[in-house]
Amino acid sequence: MRLNTSALKTMVALGTLAVATIVTQSPASASGGFSPDVSSVNENTHALWIWSWIAAGVVGVFTAILILWPVFFHRKKNEEFPRQTQYNVPVEVAYTVIPFIIVAVLFFYTAKAESKITHIDKTPAAHTIHVNAIQWSWQFTYEDAAAKPTVTGTPDQTPVLVLPVGEKVHFDLDSNDVVHGFWIPEFMIQMQTLPGVTNHIEFTANKIGEFPGRCNILCGRAHSQMLFKVKVVSPADYETYINSVKVA
Repeated sequence: MRLNTSALKTMVALGTLAVATIVTQSPASASGGFSPDVSSVNENTHALWIWSWIAAGVVGVFTAILILWPVFFHRKKNEEFPRQTQYNVPVEVAYTVIPFIIVAVLFFYTAKAESKITHIDKTPAAHTIHVNAIQWSWQFTYEDAAAKPTVTGTPDQTPVLVLPVGEKVHFDLDSNDVVHGFWIPEFMIQMQTLPGVTNHIEFTANKIGEFPGRCNILCGRAHSQMLFKVKVVSPADYETYINSVKVA
């Protein structure tokens, strides 16, 4: 069964429309499931996230067309054995070079965004919080307060990490036991907490509100219970909070 010219035009038009829709969906008009400005991390990673999906969409549409093309346009028309081709140098070069270019571009922009996210300024941040991961919860120590109070959670009582809006916070992260992952999905940030090693990260929360946090590294039996909540408040409310936390 041969596909007529009308069907060919329809297929090409649909493919062109799909690619055009993906390409014209700019980072400014597509959230991709994340806010572009809820934190300083989002400001650096959101565009990369969107354009990575655009690249994946273009490759996906192109690959689908390549798969469907021979299905519809190279169907067997007779009993003759088809001509055999040993190799095709231009095609082989193309499917080697093009993926390499795609990966290289994604790697470049990923490394560029990562260097900005993990950069620690020489000027000390306004606030410092020590994050300690434990099986199976979290400890948050507020270094700003004179008493350095620590909030310790349990699997049954989710701890709250309070942050001041619009002010940079420096985080020191480590672990008491095994490798955990400090992850705030809506902030598009994840940093491993390692036993015997202290990692550092700085970022600013830009919007007041509550955001879920969790461990995203399989760390054992109760991994799914390693939850915490991020509460972003005004600077004045932050100061009131850290000075009201009872010292353990």
